[in-house]
Amino acid sequence: MWSVDPRTGERREQVAAEADPQSVDAAVRSAHDARGALAARSTRSAFLRTAAELLEEAREDLVAVSDAETALGATRLTGELARTCYQLRAFAVAVDEGAFLDIIISHPDATATPPIPDLRRYKVPLGVVAVYSASNFPFAFSVAGGDTASALAAGCPVVVKAHPDHPATSEATVAVLRRAADRHGIPAGVVGLVHGFGAGVALVEHPLVAAAGFTGSVRGGRALFDAAAARPVPIPFHGELGSLNPVLVTGAAAAERAEEIGAGLAASMTMGVGQFCVKPGLVLAPADASGDQLVKALTQSLADVAPGVMLDHRMRDNFVAGLAERAGLPEVEAPVNPGGTDTHTVGAGVLTVPAHKLVDGAGGAHDLLLEECFGPVTVVVRYEDQAQAEAVLDRLPGNLTATLHVSAEEAATGSAADLLDRLTPLAGRVLVNSWPTGVAVAPAQQHGGPYPATTSTSTSVGLTAAERWLRPVAYQNTPEALLPPELRDGNPLGLPRVVDGRREG
Repeated sequence: MWSVDPRTGERREQVAAEADPQSVDAAVRSAHDARGALAARSTRSAFLRTAAELLEEAREDLVAVSDAETALGATRLTGELARTCYQLRAFAVAVDEGAFLDIIISHPDATATPPIPDLRRYKVPLGVVAVYSASNFPFAFSVAGGDTASALAAGCPVVVKAHPDHPATSEATVAVLRRAADRHGIPAGVVGLVHGFGAGVALVEHPLVAAAGFTGSVRGGRALFDAAAARPVPIPFHGELGSLNPVLVTGAAAAERAEEIGAGLAASMTMGVGQFCVKPGLVLAPADASGDQLVKALTQSLADVAPGVMLDHRMRDNFVAGLAERAGLPEVEAPVNPGGTDTHTVGAGVLTVPAHKLVDGAGGAHDLLLEECFGPVTVVVRYEDQAQAEAVLDRLPGNLTATLHVSAEEAATGSAADLLDRLTPLAGRVLVNSWPTGVAVAPAQQHGGPYPATTSTSTSVGLTAAERWLRPVAYQNTPEALLPPELRDGNPLGLPRVVDGRREG
């Protein structure tokens, strides 16, 4: 596996060999053997905090390596690493607090019909989790990212399949995590790392892997999802695959602040060279003078955006080809269509299309506009009336986000509530008068949505992400001395619990 400089396309260094089936097996078995070391919640939380501390100490070296093989820039990567460390610490707090165990106790009730026995329920770790790194977030969705942090918080060791776009960053990061593990007497195998396409397939098929988390393309994610389901013992596969992240701008909003919306859209769609999973890729705007002003403001703002380097040349070539194919469709106009600006960089593009081409021509060539194009481009769909806008919404697949821009009056009176209701079934996160790029690590976050955005209803960001790696177990009529401490009377560990319908702790 070679580390490649995307700014030049030149190889930097050979980092590791592709893992053969024997190497994958060894990594999974080492992780499986490390499960007991994560049993104590105090050990897990201390490990997560130490990992954050050591990652911060190694920040300068990690950012330099990552920038050299992703071209994302030191400023962006420094912020992403800070987010990663915050996420690790947030999970440490959650582990100490213990609410994620979801403890529920029902004491016997002979008067119920039928009678209720003594039942005590909480959640236990699934086992080894396979983590598939994302290309566009070498820290936050990679070796030390949200899937790894949440799995470790749940008590599950991980084996990470490194992304080929940042193998050196992956090796440097796993070394830090293993140093953190060693400080707490945890075996190094608690975080395994493998490279190569074959390793990714072998990982999801390994009988000791209990669940998987994936961030990437629809094609790759669906293949792994199908493999996970086809196993003799199927496993949960929490995949983030692709998203258009539609935006609906009402006529009143466009009339009130077309320039502001156009400028905000330009900033959001070009953030990270358009390589964010929540980039707004399809925008419904009115086909009137206010919509014209919005498109004008968007194109003017893009004139100030410098060409950028994508994560690798394959992605760059796919973006250039995808933009050209979409721009060539009948009645599609390209007020901004630079595509590839030289052999290494790309410029942002904007396409416009009448809404009727997506409604009356359903199932035709224009359906390509309803598929994600990874990179700095957005499609502005011009609608004649609300019925036409809603007809387009009815044709959209599932998304991570959906955004509604309304006027001040619509926001104050609630007159656009029906539009919010129309967007809600399309996405896991619905925004009003803001932009989807930027996913806060917060307890209430939902980063996931209907297929193909994700293959499950769970979130991969925020503290509830740990729920993906846990399963509930109920103990019935079990003597006190045999119960796990978490479920014993008197709450000896001081954990949040629901006892006979009343919340404690």
